[in-house]
Amino acid sequence: MNRIWNSVVGKLWGTILLLVLFVLFIVTVLMLEFLEDFHTQQAEESLRQEAATIGKIVEQHDEVEDSLEIIQDILGSETNALIVRNSESVFLSVHEGLNKDVIKDKILDDTDLAKIYTSDKTIIKKTLMPSMTFEDRMENYIILASPLESDKEKHGAVFIYQSLEVVNKTSNSTTKIVFLSGFIALLLTTMFTFFLTSRITSPLRSMREAALELAKGNFETKVPYLQRDEIGELGSAFNRMGRQLKHHVEVINQEKEQLSSILTSMTDAVITFNKDFNVIVSNPQADQLFQKWYANNETTNNSHLPAELHHLLDHVFNLEEEIDEELEIKGAYFSVSISLLYSKDSVRGAVVVLRDKTEQHRLDKMRSDFIANVSHELRTPISMLQGYSEAIIDDVVTTEEDKNEMIRVIYDESKRMGRLVTELLDLARLESGYLSIYKEEVSIIPTIERITQKFDQIAKEKNIQLAFEHTLSEGLYLQIDEDRMEQVLTNLIDNALRHTPDDGAVKVKLAHANQKITIEVADTGYGIPKEDLPYVFERFYKADKARTRGKSGTGLGLAIAKNIVERHNGSLSVESEVGIGTTFFIKLPLS
Repeated sequence: MNRIWNSVVGKLWGTILLLVLFVLFIVTVLMLEFLEDFHTQQAEESLRQEAATIGKIVEQHDEVEDSLEIIQDILGSETNALIVRNSESVFLSVHEGLNKDVIKDKILDDTDLAKIYTSDKTIIKKTLMPSMTFEDRMENYIILASPLESDKEKHGAVFIYQSLEVVNKTSNSTTKIVFLSGFIALLLTTMFTFFLTSRITSPLRSMREAALELAKGNFETKVPYLQRDEIGELGSAFNRMGRQLKHHVEVINQEKEQLSSILTSMTDAVITFNKDFNVIVSNPQADQLFQKWYANNETTNNSHLPAELHHLLDHVFNLEEEIDEELEIKGAYFSVSISLLYSKDSVRGAVVVLRDKTEQHRLDKMRSDFIANVSHELRTPISMLQGYSEAIIDDVVTTEEDKNEMIRVIYDESKRMGRLVTELLDLARLESGYLSIYKEEVSIIPTIERITQKFDQIAKEKNIQLAFEHTLSEGLYLQIDEDRMEQVLTNLIDNALRHTPDDGAVKVKLAHANQKITIEVADTGYGIPKEDLPYVFERFYKADKARTRGKSGTGLGLAIAKNIVERHNGSLSVESEVGIGTTFFIKLPLS
């Protein structure tokens, strides 16, 4: 029911129905008032004519019996008459029904009607008298008194009276006809309203369904418009709106995809914030930063940002200025560019672009450290070469034996410089990819055993136990560059022997697991401090601690070894504990 009243059909039907009811009500009230007056006037006119006719008859006939039949024929149905020859005696009474004497006495005793005996004008009066058809019931009557023989000073009168129920019956019949007409008008109005509104609401319902489809994103929806009126024009406008919406949505989606592709392909992290520091848009690089900050517990104030970036954004929002800064966050370096977003005249957010410059900082530091280390490594042999050369040139050395000793030192230092330069060139070629790796199938067990046995004599001289162990099956082959892998193992075993005290032990182990060959070089030497472990494979790494014991070295061996192993698609790692020993792990894939 509520659905009908809330629809256009229900509202139009209710409006037209109320309008028709209101009009019918006004028309009915006016018509009933008019009909009541009309019927009353008709009754009065009829009574006048009948009274005039009866008066003439009475004047012409002296005998009551002669005039009674004629008077009864003249009187209409439910109309009665009372004729008084003079004011004292009743000449004739025509009454059909009950309460004859009561009505007669009431008429004769009425003071208003009694004036007719001395007046020559007709008197009409409405009064309440007993009913002629029902006992103990009062009805309204209309009484007309007409003068009889009015030329006399005191004359008689003709009293004609009629119950107004006749008029009421006529009015009731008319009312029924009016109400029947109103009911028929309501039926016709309802049919016309529903026909008209269906013609209007049917296309409107189609537009509503089409609008719902548009809201779901189905922009291919069309509204059929066959009419050439305002509704047809509305349907045409609706279809044009659908086409425009489809076009604009496609343009927006293309721009969105383009923006998303640009943001995704950027190497920098791009984040859009509102003024509440909530993230609106971010690219994958920014999401990786967020995950890293969460994992390291670097966020603050229940936000996605580290404290440093949070304070920088707060500064930008407060001063409403754009900035470009370099920021350090927990050891990582970022170039930060912040641009403001405006809504009319107020700031609604900011776009933050973060460029990770940690690697650049690391490379810059490595470059400066490399120059410093090369300078440091070359300064000592060059100083010695220069000093001993000057001593020989200036004839400071007096004996041939001292001169030969100086020449030997100059020769050793020149060889040391040569090794340093050669290793630098090898490392540069390895890192640049210019140093070729020639792989071939090599039986791994005898190869590693042969390389280990090269150091037996050195181990015996230092009273160090050198052992080779393996759990591999015989005849296992591996695709490697034997010369380069021998260079790696030579460096690792030599380091182990140099940094292991007397009566220590060095073991070389071979194992096979997860489609990989693992080569372990373990010693019981001095060990490497935990804080130095991340740097052991860097160039010129030589921690000035007890493990060096003044042993010479260029500090490039482990860096070269790591590069060679990685060129074999393997990995080189280290585990160490001070005072217990160090173990290097070489893992090479079988295929």
